[in-house]
Amino acid sequence: MSPPPGDASAEPDAGAPGEPGTGGSLVDRHVGFVRALRQAGLPVSTAEGLDAARALAVVDLSRRETLREAYAATLVKRPSHRPGFDTLFDLWFPPVVTGLVPSETAGGTPDLDRAEVPELRERLAELLMGDPGDPALRAFARAAVGRFGRLDAAAGRQSWFSFPVLRALSPETLVARMLSAMLDERGGLPEKVARRQLARSIETFQEAVAADVRRRIAEESGVEKIARSAVRPPIDQLDFLRVTKAELEKLRREVHPLARRLATRLTIRHRHGRRGRLDFRRTVRASLSTGGVPLTTRLRPPRPHRPELVILCDASDSVSTFSHFTLLLTFALREQFTKVRAFAFVDTVDEITRFFRPGDDVLDAIDRMAREADISRFGRTDYGHVFERFAERHADALGPRTSLLILGDARSNYQAPALGTLKALAARARRAHWLNPEPRAQWDTGDSLATAYGTVVPMHECRNVAQLAAFVETLA
Repeated sequence: MSPPPGDASAEPDAGAPGEPGTGGSLVDRHVGFVRALRQAGLPVSTAEGLDAARALAVVDLSRRETLREAYAATLVKRPSHRPGFDTLFDLWFPPVVTGLVPSETAGGTPDLDRAEVPELRERLAELLMGDPGDPALRAFARAAVGRFGRLDAAAGRQSWFSFPVLRALSPETLVARMLSAMLDERGGLPEKVARRQLARSIETFQEAVAADVRRRIAEESGVEKIARSAVRPPIDQLDFLRVTKAELEKLRREVHPLARRLATRLTIRHRHGRRGRLDFRRTVRASLSTGGVPLTTRLRPPRPHRPELVILCDASDSVSTFSHFTLLLTFALREQFTKVRAFAFVDTVDEITRFFRPGDDVLDAIDRMAREADISRFGRTDYGHVFERFAERHADALGPRTSLLILGDARSNYQAPALGTLKALAARARRAHWLNPEPRAQWDTGDSLATAYGTVVPMHECRNVAQLAAFVETLA
């Protein structure tokens, strides 16, 4: 089976997509692409891989974008998985960009290699003010990478980079000029709409530059090598200990559905068959059919109790991003539970519920907590002292309706663990669980007391949203 040609109607420079670093057959390419998706964390089953292969038999392989959408329809399950899918598709099924005349290569700018940078910036501004989907914008990005993107990576070795292209053309510095031109040319266009269009066009250009850099590196080093580093895991599989601030913002959207499910799982349900309280009004109404004799009693249905929740969160530097996420979760849980009390600690503990009022910004609340909360004496985590201090000051927070969640890595800097105190605290609560953001393979290494604490409070590996969701599903 021959390689599919590109989508000539979608991109003027698309021909038969090349296959850097792999065999030329479509079967080999399909197998490698599906394997790369799995390695990037996208859940692709064997059956779905076969469905995608069957789809290739009924679509027009001469159209590259049709091929992309056929794969997406059979392999992509969630919108958050689509960016990684598109990145890998462009690596495994790249458009052919060789054999083009200079004007096509430069997106309408003749002789790009000899053009002055101001002239190129003028042409870029024209493209950015147009349709973000214009193929000429991507063609210009590829030509710009060819001129500016190759630099020395090490002694005697060169590679391709995005930053010199963006630094040379600096599209962000063109915004004021382009905005003025767009408002003059299109009378009545709201400035907010114009700014949004320009931002989208600049983002498209930056993505096109990055995509072409990856393509060129793949041609030189092999597609498998670049594929392993080109895609971040899906948002639900990002390691809590390694997420960035931008990714924390995306995690907010994942928190609220999990909070609702967690509240449902932790709800105290009455035993099956337990009788509810007498519903007098319904009983009297039913007795009218029997001459006023209440032969049948009507009972009110038993109502599940919305429990109270106590969260004990490690806020030390070693798990700072994890604690950011757990505080996001705390915010969401406050809407689901009758009462939520949150406590943070490093080597001593303080209640932080006061910092998280409804409507507050989470990051601002975390900043206030770091400045004002009494959670650290010496700056080194001490779980044993924290449990003893909590028992002295806040034991009344736990009761027969309370669920206790401990969030931390169980690393106590070789201090006494206070297992007895933790056991007494867990006994006061209706249920207790410990979520540990470290991989299970690292438990009990160094100063970790994971197994010791896990004998008192069930401990669960919780490195990402997917594992947190799995934990929620295991709750009875």
